[in-house]
Amino acid sequence: MRDVVTDKSGASDVGETTEESGGGSAVDQVVAQIRELIDTDGLTVGDKLPTERELCERFEISRNTVREAMRMLKAYGIVDVRPKVGATIIDQRINRALDIFSFNVGEVSRRTFMDIQGFRELIETGSALAIFAATKAEDLAELRALNRKMVQARSIVEASEFDFQFHVKLISLTGNQSILDIYGIMKPVILRIMQHGKTRRIIEGETFQEHEAVLKAVEASDHLAYQYLMRTHLSQGLTSFPDPVDSKG
Repeated sequence: MRDVVTDKSGASDVGETTEESGGGSAVDQVVAQIRELIDTDGLTVGDKLPTERELCERFEISRNTVREAMRMLKAYGIVDVRPKVGATIIDQRINRALDIFSFNVGEVSRRTFMDIQGFRELIETGSALAIFAATKAEDLAELRALNRKMVQARSIVEASEFDFQFHVKLISLTGNQSILDIYGIMKPVILRIMQHGKTRRIIEGETFQEHEAVLKAVEASDHLAYQYLMRTHLSQGLTSFPDPVDSKG
């Protein structure tokens, strides 16, 4: 039975779905509602969103859900959230990409997973030699710090942000800005994929260890090991999607 989360605002929602599955419908719904609010109220870059309390009252939801939604919007590059200041809109140019890669993909399909991860595999394994040549001790230290932050994150949404930063740091070592720009556009759907079917146990175990194994291959400049480990890592989440052949039975 799933636990119901309540807070001082008096609202409640199903917290277990948000925390353990990473793609909680309550959070997704609030993100969509806030985006609609931005459009209908004509808000633009520099404008402030309503406060947490106001959003709780407006959407009749808990403060926990609002905070998770804000973390997601911040990860998508839509708002900047600061203590005592609140949430400020920082960029609306990515809205079209969000339509394609996030809001229109409420549930990531097996095909979407295979397409996106296949693209990432081409980039992240194909860049191995460039990554090896550029990696310094401080880069490895930063990557390991991101891996630890992923494990220490308070939610699946927050953990996926550090997971994404880990991979972006790796490919940033190639010095190819065009690749980084593409990853920036694809960020919403990559985050959704990273959150799909994830639990704290998976993040603290499999994902953390897979990252560590990749870094050891980078340290050793082991091209074959790096390609195998990265390919295996990127395809790992496929098991969380039903096999189309099995689903017919």
